[in-house]
Amino acid sequence: MRLLLLLPFIGLLAVPLFNSETPEIAGFPFFYWYMFAWVPITSVLIWLVYRNEKHETLED
Repeated sequence: MRLLLLLPFIGLLAVPLFNSETPEIAGFPFFYWYMFAWVPITSVLIWLVYRNEKHETLED
């Protein structure tokens, strides 16, 4: 489950994949809204890993 925490690193370090200006959303180039989209995604992933780790600790 902890491997989910690698997704933000991979998604944000693969710069050639999102280094463009199009498509735009509300006037923001793709580069910016792609980066901002990872904030809630990363939060959800951290919560999922935390929840899973918490249950594993309680079972021990």
